[in-house]
Parts: sequence; C-alpha cells; structure tokens
Amino acid sequence: MAETGITSQRTLVRRILEAGIGLGQDGTARRDLKITAAAIEEMRAAFRLFAPHADTPKVSIFGSARTQSLDPLWVSAEAAARALVAQGWFVVTGAGPGIMEAAATGAGPEQSLGVSIRLPFEESPNAIIAEDGRQVAMKYFFTRKLMLVKESSGFICLPGGFGTMDETFELLTLQQTGKMDPAPIVLLDRAGGTFWRGFAAFVTEQLAASGLVSVDDLDRVLVTDSVADAVAEVTGFWRNYDSLRWFDSQLVLRIKAEPTDAELADLNRRFTGLLETGQIQRTTPFPDELTDRDVPELPRLVFTPRRRAVGELHRLIRALNELDSAPADTRIE
Repeated sequence: MAETGITSQRTLVRRILEAGIGLGQDGTARRDLKITAAAIEEMRAAFRLFAPHADTPKVSIFGSARTQSLDPLWVSAEAAARALVAQGWFVVTGAGPGIMEAAATGAGPEQSLGVSIRLPFEESPNAIIAEDGRQVAMKYFFTRKLMLVKESSGFICLPGGFGTMDETFELLTLQQTGKMDPAPIVLLDRAGGTFWRGFAAFVTEQLAASGLVSVDDLDRVLVTDSVADAVAEVTGFWRNYDSLRWFDSQLVLRIKAEPTDAELADLNRRFTGLLETGQIQRTTPFPDELTDRDVPELPRLVFTPRRRAVGELHRLIRALNELDSAPADTRIE
C-alpha cells in the first residue's frame, strides 16, 4: 500500500487485500476465484463511473428491453426521465434497448448513466449510452443490481419480464427488511393498464393473505399510470427528509426544516407504535457526524425504533414531508 501511494482508508483496503490472499491460501477453486475477481473488477469500474456525480440525485428506471418506441410505456419512460432531468436529476438505466433506451433518450446523454449486462443475446448498450461512454458493462446480474440500487435516490419500474420483476422484488425486499435506506418506489403503468394493479392484487391476495408478507408492505410503493404523479413521488420524497444514520439502537433523521413544538407532539402521538422506548426528539449532531462532516448544518430528530418496524420508516418520512414547516413542495403539475 505504501509503494502504491495508498494513504486513506487503509484499514478497508487492507481487508480487501487480506481477503484476496486468504482465498489463495484456502485453495479456492478457479471458478470461485474468477467470480470474485470479476465482481471486484466490475464494482471498481462502476464506482469510478458514478464517483464524479456523487452529489447529483439519481433515479433508476427499470423496464422491459423488448418495449418498442411506439408503445405508450416508452413514451411514459421518456417523459418521466425528461421531467426529472429538468429538476436536476440524473437517470440511471440498465443501458439496454426498450424502456432503458426510452429513459436515456428522455434524459439525454449528459444526464444518463448506464450499467449494462453482457448477454449472449438480446441486449447491448443503447446508442444514447454507448456513444457517450457513460456506461459500464457487467458480467453478473448481482453486481449490476447492486449499482443500480446503491447509487439511486428514487426508482421507477415499468412493466417488464423476469429481469424487471427481479429488480422490483429486490427493491421491495431491501425496503421491507431495512437493508436499504428509505427511498421512493413507483410502479408506473400505461394509461388504464393492469400490469402493476395485477401485481398488487397478487401480493395482497396471495402473499399477504397467506401470511407471507404484511398487508401494508405495498403501502410504501406508488402504483400509478400518471407520469406527473410518478415524478412528484420521486422528488417529493426528498422535500424535507434528507438522510438517516444509526448510532447503536438510536436512529437520527436529518431533515431540511425543524418541526414546531406542536408538529413534534403530533408526530409522537401518531407514531407511538414505531418507538421502542421514549419519544421522537430534536437533537444536535452526534460527535461522529461532526467528525465526518455528515451534514452537520441540518436539523435532526432522534428516536429508538422497534427493530421490526424499521420497514415502516417511510410513513414517518412522508409525515415529515407533509408538515407545514417543511420546505415548499417540489410537486410538478
């Protein structure tokens, strides 16, 4: 590390190096080593692609590679991307044809980033992404999904096949289990379409009715056929809410505007079931937040949630966004 000039994050870099050496010492099979090497190389390439745009909000748009340009779904994806770019967002796609190309077209090459998958058939980087070079190619779906989810602050899913459903279920699983920070998820259909309504019915009538998921697990998702509502859902989620950070059992929510005493009292009344102990309270930045310069200028709320209720944080976030003290609504008409 010294010879190559690595001076920061040395502990983490050392862990990566030690894990690689350990794989060699373990006599790991060649196939497993190839998987590990490719995954790390692909993640490095993706990190480098996204790094210059770390401070720009991004929305991932998912959908079928087989959707044609005259399909209303193509038109909706293109319109949603164009509207979000107009509000300062970048659009991230799987860089392929169909809905991915529609979204990249709406965003334009300067505001598009792509994470493509190498397949023996069907998918190759679309012209918008390929010409600009703002894309990285992945061998494995799991590394591709990691980057499509990790880098974005909002998600719009249009009807698609197994790949789109895989991405949608991944989002729902991560949100349900609290393994992903809360983020807006929109299931966008064609006008009068039944694709996502049918999906919601399956979740309600089969999964929830069988006790396999909670009846309110889809409450955090917007099902709509309106592009304007989809865009408003993505941008409006960040109207007041900024970010969160855990400190042992305590959760700190960073917001843009401090609530009034009356608003705070009402939040505590409405969200008693979310709390393990105590109340939702104002707080100053924790020492680690100051050390890390982790948005210390923003107001904060702190509370101890029930661990099994973490998936319900979206309800509190939406309530914070709807407070009279919150910044002006970002909704577009």
